[in-house]
Amino acid sequence: MITGDLKSKIDKVWDAFWTGGISNPLTVIEQITYLLFIKRLDDLHTAKELKANTLKQPLENPIFSGKQQHLRWSRFKDKDAEQMYEIVGKVAFDFMKSMANADSPFAKYMKGATFMIPTPNLLDKVVNMISEIPMQDRDTKGDLYEYLLSKIATAGKNGQFRTPRHIIKMMVALMKPSPEDTVFDPACGTGGFLVATGEYMREKYPEKFHNKTFREYYNNSMFIGNEFDATMIRIGAMNMLLHGIENPTLYDRDSLAESYTVKSQYSLILANPPFKGSLDEESVEKSLLKMVKTKKTELLFLALMLRTLKTGGRCAVIVPDGVLFGSSNAHAAIRKEIIDNQKLEAVISMPSGVFKPYAGVSTAVLIFTKTTSGGTDDVWFYDMKADGYTLDDKRNPIEQNDIPDIIARYGNRVLEKQRKRTDRSFLVPVEEIRDNKYDLSINRYKEIIYEEKQYDSPVQIIADIRDLDKQRMAELDTLENLLKQ
Repeated sequence: MITGDLKSKIDKVWDAFWTGGISNPLTVIEQITYLLFIKRLDDLHTAKELKANTLKQPLENPIFSGKQQHLRWSRFKDKDAEQMYEIVGKVAFDFMKSMANADSPFAKYMKGATFMIPTPNLLDKVVNMISEIPMQDRDTKGDLYEYLLSKIATAGKNGQFRTPRHIIKMMVALMKPSPEDTVFDPACGTGGFLVATGEYMREKYPEKFHNKTFREYYNNSMFIGNEFDATMIRIGAMNMLLHGIENPTLYDRDSLAESYTVKSQYSLILANPPFKGSLDEESVEKSLLKMVKTKKTELLFLALMLRTLKTGGRCAVIVPDGVLFGSSNAHAAIRKEIIDNQKLEAVISMPSGVFKPYAGVSTAVLIFTKTTSGGTDDVWFYDMKADGYTLDDKRNPIEQNDIPDIIARYGNRVLEKQRKRTDRSFLVPVEEIRDNKYDLSINRYKEIIYEEKQYDSPVQIIADIRDLDKQRMAELDTLENLLKQ
């Protein structure tokens, strides 16, 4: 668990970056990520030394040669700021980048890295802060990185890369990943969905981690992510690494590009893909356009998920409300595909403030299973009103929170047949959805009871206003007489 003292130190380092002229939060996190990687290289080398000494054998495949010992974190961290800056900025950083082609987890993500820490004093502060983190404690270093990533949103910049952690955990809990799943995020950003799924595994299946075969699968093959931003790839890889996924499988590629043709490969998809803007049709993989002819990314990503899922695979994805009721041919086609040819399970409507302060768009979570043979019967709708935080830009914690209720009710949807359309959640037969032109907006099916209220007549209201005016004038007269005495 990250302590208040460590949070305070991170905040000071963050402020120092801003004072030093680095105002982009992604750049700040990227620079800290580079240093974490340099420290990890030293930790790995130290572990190899310990193993060699214990077995009284020569050191195999050392990371640092005899002439490179001064580049190790443990050697330069206690030097004065100027010396440290010379070593890290001019030598250690280049050494780290030179490992990009090495057979080392995460090293491949260092290609193109740029050292941007402007002063020796700032480097000294960051190195001291990182040195005080117990890097053997997975929870602490994972929480540290989550705290850093949370600053993307609070800084009000590049927030599009950050899905609120509690929403991610809700979606993971709804899908109940199993140790046999292969988990994919086609627009993984900082790796939040993959990390949360990994943490779910550790919580629900701790005994599995005693099995060597499962550990190898967990560390190397279970989690796959695509991301076309090289900075986000590095940040996402380090996020996964610090949460105990030793060899993150992240690819620097555009999931919608013509060159990406993966089919029927994953058993679980969890994602919040970008849904602003449109693409050039010529650059989009042709099978996606056959399913849904559009330039809109939010619709193309749904088609991509259907293509990449195995038969029987499940998906939970965040979509903008327009996907639920859009009237274009493309909107209708993708909804019809999911409802008629696959199995739509649930539509969870979320309030517009969930993604504040950087976006106020209304969204929903779609949950479906790929069957290629239909199977949709009753679709579960839930009208989320609160997620445990205020829905303004401040997003302060509050008691009202529908998430536990959502998870509990989704797991017992048989009982939802007894619910009325006036309740927060209810089931809708698929035939009714078809009759409504495949509209999935909850307001189409939710019943609202309007309470009749009685008001005084306009004549009586005017009379009451005149009485109030008389009282006000009388009080003013009393006040005036008091002042004259």
